[in-house]
Amino acid sequence: MEKISKVVLAYSGGLDTSVILKWLQDTYGCEVITFTADIGQGEELEPAREKARMFGVKKIYIEDLREEFVRDFVFPMFRANTVYEGEYLLGTSIARPLIAKRLVEIARRENADAISHGATGKGNDQVRFELGAYALMPNVKIIAPWREWDLLSRDKLLAYADAHGIPVDFKKRKGGAPFSMDANLLHISYEGGILEDPAAEPPAKGMWRLTVPVEKAPGKPEDVELEFRAGDLVAINGRRMKAHELLAELNRLGGKHGVGRLDLVENRYVGMKSRGCYETPGGTILLRAHRAIESLTLDREVAHLKDELMPRYASIVYNGYWWSPERRALQVLIDHTQASVNGTVTVRLYKGNVIVVSRKSPDSLFDERISTFEDDQGAYNQADAGGFIKLNALRMRIAANKAAAPRKKTAATGRRARKAGKSEG
Repeated sequence: MEKISKVVLAYSGGLDTSVILKWLQDTYGCEVITFTADIGQGEELEPAREKARMFGVKKIYIEDLREEFVRDFVFPMFRANTVYEGEYLLGTSIARPLIAKRLVEIARRENADAISHGATGKGNDQVRFELGAYALMPNVKIIAPWREWDLLSRDKLLAYADAHGIPVDFKKRKGGAPFSMDANLLHISYEGGILEDPAAEPPAKGMWRLTVPVEKAPGKPEDVELEFRAGDLVAINGRRMKAHELLAELNRLGGKHGVGRLDLVENRYVGMKSRGCYETPGGTILLRAHRAIESLTLDREVAHLKDELMPRYASIVYNGYWWSPERRALQVLIDHTQASVNGTVTVRLYKGNVIVVSRKSPDSLFDERISTFEDDQGAYNQADAGGFIKLNALRMRIAANKAAAPRKKTAATGRRARKAGKSEG
């Protein structure tokens, strides 16, 4: 066993990371420093502090990272209109690079020998945490207990917890938690347990904590005005707020109207398929509104280029390459396109739907004089379209003529051959 004196642990205070804390102390005989990030999971974090103290942890970091999370990670991602495999808004993926960043910063500050996390050897998060850590601290030592220990079942974890006096939530002990959850300001994810059968309908109770069922959503629609500056949301209904407050308000509004539920079978980076259920009410509204303001303000080819690059950007984020040179390079391009993405969009929330009802911008490229179906008074010469169409059809006309020519030649050759046959007869 490599000599490790001090480890910084990404610590939630739940069963897994509480077992990991004690396991690190027992296995490596090391000092453990805990780091707990508040990224809007909506849980009381003081119990994590108390649990850490129970096991002699002297240095406990609990940090409010909500504003940094939304401002520096969520908003830049939404400038790209990022969606993974057509549906997933990357709520878990985008939180990991920030946690990795703080882990290595604390490790440097504390002169730690290693960092540790509670991600399993089957999931994406181990990749995301570790790629981020290596990008920011190339020679960092990483301890991933799920890849080292033999506590590979719930019963073994519970037995270890009981043997070492680790408090266990009643539902965990009785098997009453039918799935695992991960929450932050962008979303809540539900995975595992009864959701591992893709044919099983998600349970009506215990899930969907941010959103009401559409059948229970208000029967009256609600209009919401969103204001954008340089591609980022800056105000809701004329009220300016901090980035994390804006997203929280969108979550409240969307959740009330049943917006943002998703049941998805996705392809994990490690190779397997995984079924997850997600709630992203604020992100769903934000994506729809951002695309609406871009439709007014982006040049056609710039908009299409962004759409072509978006799946690549989404895979980069999903697979854990936030701190990679390719993501940074793409971000420069994306951010450059957002300089003119300014204005307001009004969306209507109703029974799970987000409907764009209006958009306006001082940087709009929509020219009513040219677009009108009425008399444009010479702003657009419709006769020009004939030459435009004919030139764009040129390559297809050439190809069609070429394809038709051999058929004529073959017919003529056939007639000559038949005549020659009759002469010989």
